[in-house]
Amino acid sequence: MDFNVKRLAADAGTFFTRAVQFTEEKFGQAEKTELDAHLENLLGRAENTKQWTERIMKQTEVLLQPNPNTRLEEFVYEKLEKKAPTRMNNHELLGQSMIESGNEFGPGTAYGNALIKCGETQKQIGGAEREFIQSSAINFLTPFRNFLEGDFKTILKERKLLQVKRLDLDAAKTRVKKARMPDARAAAEQELRMTQSEFDRQAEITRLLLEGVGSTHAHHLRCLNDFVEAQNTYYAQCYQYMVDLQKQLGSFPSSFSNNNQSSVSGGASISVPTIPVSASLPSVSGGRNSLTASGGFSELRSCNGSRKARVLYDYDAASSSELSLLADEVITVSNVPGMDSDWLMGERGSQKGKVPITYLELLN
Repeated sequence: MDFNVKRLAADAGTFFTRAVQFTEEKFGQAEKTELDAHLENLLGRAENTKQWTERIMKQTEVLLQPNPNTRLEEFVYEKLEKKAPTRMNNHELLGQSMIESGNEFGPGTAYGNALIKCGETQKQIGGAEREFIQSSAINFLTPFRNFLEGDFKTILKERKLLQVKRLDLDAAKTRVKKARMPDARAAAEQELRMTQSEFDRQAEITRLLLEGVGSTHAHHLRCLNDFVEAQNTYYAQCYQYMVDLQKQLGSFPSSFSNNNQSSVSGGASISVPTIPVSASLPSVSGGRNSLTASGGFSELRSCNGSRKARVLYDYDAASSSELSLLADEVITVSNVPGMDSDWLMGERGSQKGKVPITYLELLN
């Protein structure tokens, strides 16, 4: 019991000494041992790393889950160490609605079939998004969070201990200056040597931990590469899904029959060509733009002649009346009276069939 009382009294005395030293430093009444420039730079770099890591993490979480209520719910489940309930994301919900409406209108109708195909694609995009979020959480967010909750907390603990050792050192320096009697001065100098040794040892421990932040940067760089790769994979998947969907929709007739509506007279179906993403951008190759290309097609239709044309993109024929195309090949095209303005008749050797003009560039 007496031992515990003495220990509490000693701790209280030490705390009081540190508090006095800290207060006098704030008022400029006591000396303060400054850390060396290298250690100060390391401390500044660690603090910047912590702040920017938190900011990047926060914005990444917003990107992956824009709904703040859902983010809060996921945070609570994570703290409770429970798995959050699986929910359909926005793409999957849209896909489900499209599929249900397509079945309601009838899979046998063009509109109903198109809705079902769009819905299936939206669900594919939703699945790709789910994989992207999961990959980003594991390979990007988790290492960042581990640094903040692990390495940086250790750095904070050791930095705080270094501050305590510095206060002890400066308090010991003050006692040496105030000591008048030889015995008191000798005891103060011995305490100064001890506190100086403890401060130096703690400064070295803190320095080693802070230098490890450089390794953290290297690790976070690898995590950043993983995140970019996951993002690239996700967008590539989405693009491919949409290209495939666009080709499927391009094979549908532009006029179709509902349950209570008949098709256009003569029963002729008019195919709508698939328009590639880049087709909407002006072409600058050879100094010509899209307006010039449109003018060339207009002249071809008016004169009913034939011209050579270069294929811009691969095209898969949707029916036996169309001609499949390969990018960069050269074919002969001509206008056929009565043909839809978005199509021309293409010839490659003995093969012949309709081709969409959006896939072609007329040659001089």
